[in-house]
Amino acid sequence: MDVLAAYAFVFVAGLVTCFATGLGAFPFFVVADVPERWTVALWGLASGIMLSASGFGLLREGLALTTGLPTVLAVGVVVGVALVVVSNAVLERVDVGDHDHDAHLDPEAVAEGDAKKLALILGVLTVHSFPEGVAVGVSFAEMGLRGGVPLFGLSVPLLAVVMTVAISVHNVPEGLAVSIPLKAMGVSKWRMVGAAVFSSLPQPIGAVVAFGFVTWAYDFLPFGYGFAAGAMVYLVLTEFVPEALEAGRDLDGNGYRELAAGVAAGVAVMLPLLFV
Repeated sequence: MDVLAAYAFVFVAGLVTCFATGLGAFPFFVVADVPERWTVALWGLASGIMLSASGFGLLREGLALTTGLPTVLAVGVVVGVALVVVSNAVLERVDVGDHDHDAHLDPEAVAEGDAKKLALILGVLTVHSFPEGVAVGVSFAEMGLRGGVPLFGLSVPLLAVVMTVAISVHNVPEGLAVSIPLKAMGVSKWRMVGAAVFSSLPQPIGAVVAFGFVTWAYDFLPFGYGFAAGAMVYLVLTEFVPEALEAGRDLDGNGYRELAAGVAAGVAVMLPLLFV
């Protein structure tokens, strides 16, 4: 396998997830406002997909590579959760504007093009979205081995395809969360798309770094799977679900029904992972 081609492919997969965030702004091209009910359902769909991808994909693959007690896998899960906890603590100490939204993107900085503040925000976003890029990169660890999906002359693990799609779907409501305050400020539609993509720029970098690590230290692959799964599950429980309930606080039932329906749909979409 051409090593350079492999790294390039992983980077492109990270770019796909990054650009998917921009899709969150596209509803504003056709409607003035996105109904809260659909916003909650989108967060639920993303949550269901990420929980399933972590359990049916990452943790299952980690267990398959483990003999005896899954100690390394468990340590990876703990470290993944710890990273998100520490990242959130760092974010709370950095004032970049509007902290009511998951992406921590300051609408005024985007609207005014404040380069200095945007650079600061990009650093914060690196801390915030790096685990998502790691999940993509780790899933590509067995690229080139037999049994993968043939794409562009490479044998790509099915898990990698699934994780790339899962992270991309999860990024759509994140892009919507970024776009809502920008829409209220009268920011142009294409600038909202650009801001949404900007919020996920660290993901391709995280994907390449993680891919390089797990291919270089293959014995630590269960740790990598556990790390990505722990970070993803913790993000779902502490950020995606609260974000969904915040968006649905004015709905009948406070949005719980829409959230549950979205989660169920996400899990249903990922059930085929159990049979591959």
